[in-house]
Amino acid sequence: MGTENALYTILIEKIKQDALVLPTLPEIALKVRKAADDPEINLNQMSDIIGQDPALSLGMLKVANSAILGRAVKVESVNQAVTRIGLRQIKSIATAMALEQVFVSNNEIVSMYLKKSWDKTVDVASVAISLMTFYMRVHKHSSLTLDTLTLAALIHNIGVLPILTEAESHPDVFANPTFLQQAIIKLAGSIGGEVTKAWGFSEEFTTLVTSWSDLTVLPPETHYLDFIRAGAIYHGIFKNVSTREVLLKSYVNKGILPDVGFMDTDEFKNMVTDVKAMFT
Repeated sequence: MGTENALYTILIEKIKQDALVLPTLPEIALKVRKAADDPEINLNQMSDIIGQDPALSLGMLKVANSAILGRAVKVESVNQAVTRIGLRQIKSIATAMALEQVFVSNNEIVSMYLKKSWDKTVDVASVAISLMTFYMRVHKHSSLTLDTLTLAALIHNIGVLPILTEAESHPDVFANPTFLQQAIIKLAGSIGGEVTKAWGFSEEFTTLVTSWSDLTVLPPETHYLDFIRAGAIYHGIFKNVSTREVLLKSYVNKGILPDVGFMDTDEFKNMVTDVKAMFT
């Protein structure tokens, strides 16, 4: 396990020295977040900013017309999309929609791993968002919000990016994916926390990124972690059967799931398909 240990040691040392190369948010996401924090911003100005980026504009339209907003009338312009989503939610949603731009590399092997990572992230996020959509229909006064969950779910595994970037300098790691996977399991959470801090996200997001896979952290009340973990259960990321059963039962008790088999229903699967279409 020498190669894995070498990579692990390098990553740990760089974290200690604050020398790890962290990904940066896309420029358009930074512009939107800055504008959203301006108390004088209005819908037209925000629409103009988003309209500068064709990919983000398309993403906003997909969100505005998605099943999670439950609107039958289709919007066809960025201005209409921003109006429907609302300024309060646009900061998180726009950041989430821009995140795919971070999962890129000029290195063919790294690019392949990044694509797999993004695809898995979207899979988990689609389940989490779908589940909260159903939850919010019953719990209309919940303090949880879909825009926060959307962003949280899409950054929950962001720590893999710096690991893959560092591993690029160590070809043996890619030759044996087991080494790379072990480094990701051990370090993705803590490194992801550093990424959220570097991006200026709130402590809430840092906690979500560092804790989602740590099943010793079990919030007593309904929490964003529950929805992300449900996505991980759905896609077999949590392998232990008894662990999955315990978590699912706790989600029924919290009112997140009507019953343990809900995520196997056609109704739920159709929602997941609709939500996933926002990211493709």
